[in-house]
Amino acid sequence: MIVIIAEKPSVARELAQIVGANKREDGYISGNGYCVTWAFGHLVQIVTPESDVPWKAENLPILPSGFYLEPGQRIGPDGKRQPDEGYVRQLEIIRKLFDECEYIINAGDAGREGELIQRYIYAYVGCTKPVKRLWISSLTDKAIREGLAQLHESSEFDTLYAAGKARSEADWLVGINATRALSIIAGKGVRSLGRVQTPTLAMVCKRYLENRDFVPQPFWNIRVTAQKDGIPFKAVTKERLLDREKAEAALEKVQALGQLTVTKMEKKEKSLNPPYLHDLTSLQKEANKRLNLAAQDTLDIAQKLYEKKVLTYPRTGSKFVPEDVFATLPSLIAQQQAHARFGRAAAALQGQQLNKHSVDATKVTDHHALLPTEVVPQGLSEMEQKVYDLVVARLLEAVSPKCDMISTSVELNADDLVFSAKGNIIVRPGWKAVMNDKPEKAKEGEEEEQDLPPFAVGDITPVTELECVEGKTKPKPLHTEATLLEAMEHAGKEVEDEDLKSALKDVGIGTPATRAGEIETILKRGYIVRDKKALVPTAIGLAIYQTVKDKYIANVEMTGRWETSLSKIVDGKVSAQAFDESIRRYAQALTSEILAISDISLKAAVMAEAEPEAIKCPKCGGPMRIWDTNVKCKVCGHSIWRTVAGKELSDSMLKKVITTGQTQVLKGFKSKAGKEFDAALKLDSEGKITFDFSKVNENAPKQSYSQPLNITTVAEGDTPPPPPTLDDMPYWM
Repeated sequence: MIVIIAEKPSVARELAQIVGANKREDGYISGNGYCVTWAFGHLVQIVTPESDVPWKAENLPILPSGFYLEPGQRIGPDGKRQPDEGYVRQLEIIRKLFDECEYIINAGDAGREGELIQRYIYAYVGCTKPVKRLWISSLTDKAIREGLAQLHESSEFDTLYAAGKARSEADWLVGINATRALSIIAGKGVRSLGRVQTPTLAMVCKRYLENRDFVPQPFWNIRVTAQKDGIPFKAVTKERLLDREKAEAALEKVQALGQLTVTKMEKKEKSLNPPYLHDLTSLQKEANKRLNLAAQDTLDIAQKLYEKKVLTYPRTGSKFVPEDVFATLPSLIAQQQAHARFGRAAAALQGQQLNKHSVDATKVTDHHALLPTEVVPQGLSEMEQKVYDLVVARLLEAVSPKCDMISTSVELNADDLVFSAKGNIIVRPGWKAVMNDKPEKAKEGEEEEQDLPPFAVGDITPVTELECVEGKTKPKPLHTEATLLEAMEHAGKEVEDEDLKSALKDVGIGTPATRAGEIETILKRGYIVRDKKALVPTAIGLAIYQTVKDKYIANVEMTGRWETSLSKIVDGKVSAQAFDESIRRYAQALTSEILAISDISLKAAVMAEAEPEAIKCPKCGGPMRIWDTNVKCKVCGHSIWRTVAGKELSDSMLKKVITTGQTQVLKGFKSKAGKEFDAALKLDSEGKITFDFSKVNENAPKQSYSQPLNITTVAEGDTPPPPPTLDDMPYWM
């Protein structure tokens, strides 16, 4: 008897059908000499005895000498983690089948994580039987049969498993130490950090702060409509004008002149190559832009389409195909002639020489680019159809001819004021005819793409309309999932050091299969939220970023280098042991670095998160509690007294001065000499109350008292001291 083990039940059913196993058993399907069983994803996980040590600084870092395996966990009714009963039961079924079989066929997902899942199961159940490897890129009947006819030796994938194991243990070491260290200094709750999620959070927060703190600068452009041979066209000043008066003077000058003179004209033919085929990341980016789909939703839909046999393996990081796969594309394209939207584009390619822009076997990793299969989809949901269509469209684009166009650029002069106009005429649309997208609108201050009349240097073009348009410089937009995936894929671009940027040119953080999950993780942690398409950090997310932004854990280039090292383990160029040793040194340094943080802003954000309605401390942002005699911060101990110069402030007055930084003019203050006076209250830069006489009428004292009132802080839990008496007050009159 031969055992085939898949990663999930749905895949096992497809395999069972091909090998003739049709009898449903408890935890497997049998028949025709086969037993086809399955995992439930990560059926087994790594743990150590040190996992249960108390969360105290003296117990860090946790650097176990080794790991052992246990069934996956779930949260029990008591809120504690415990082995999942279903996982335990399935593992016992797998153990029994392995003991009774002749050999095993590993039919796990063909990638690093799929190999890791399978090998952990073998180790946990004590498997000693021979193992063959099924390696396929789609679940069509044809692909499965061909794969079963060409099984690989399991040893061919030992380095892939080594890389998966190294990744798993590295994430455990970094995650447990960084998370516990940060949670300890935060003072409350679990504050998760990770080698990929934290640099990803840093990207979102950095972009948000750049956007928030950006100071727009005004500028002006002169826009004109002119004519050449009776054909109107638009032009705009080539350089932005930074002074309103100069802009208005320029407008009057052009108006008085009434014409533009052509001083420069460039006309050239250019061709745009088609885009490459989709890998998972590019599909997720396009689905986010066109369909507003979250990256994880796109992956989930692509996985369903894979299991329905209409798409090839979705978790691919390659945009290329080898020659033998390229040879199958004409039949796939011919099949798409019946497609409701792209049938005409598919028909136009029949008998044509296909563009080989996406053919490069050296750039094919574990799997080739995403492709539709020969199976005609039926009964797809609306969103499944739309994601499938994106893959079909990209296939048709990738093999279509280049887009040929004539690009014209013209400069015109009006008394030394230079205008420019640009236009493109598409001669042959090529790949652009597939989606037939409308041209994007011109950005503020830029000239529009247009059909231009023929020009020659020296031509005079009369002006028919003109206007002075004010604009403002804009910051980089907030990250969307599409732009964040782009940033994760090309993390090296974020690096400022030019030498390092060159070294990290093609380095990303995470993998195509994991990036969506990392984004979902920081969403679930409450570190970021979706605001329409934009990703915006929460207060706690910003506080964590500010706390660790210059620490090892948020270092993008280091995380990118890890991915490079993991790839080199697969290629046999780096040993897993050397990688493990470097990770352990890193975890030790990281833990010390986080525990040494003394900034209380994170603790303040944590407490403020727990008490969102509380008054926020003007010094640290933590929640403040109103007592009978004062208001005190629960985090830093900063206090503000209720009685000021003999006047007792109401709760509303205290809230007003703390939340807005000032009050209106108040009556009833008394000096040490017993004289009554009026004054407004305000907070100084240290969060202390001072008097403000600037709002008092002409008969009020003109002096401004700037010395802060005497404020005494109290330790948490102590009884607040009695309010100060008038004898404690300094003279100010």
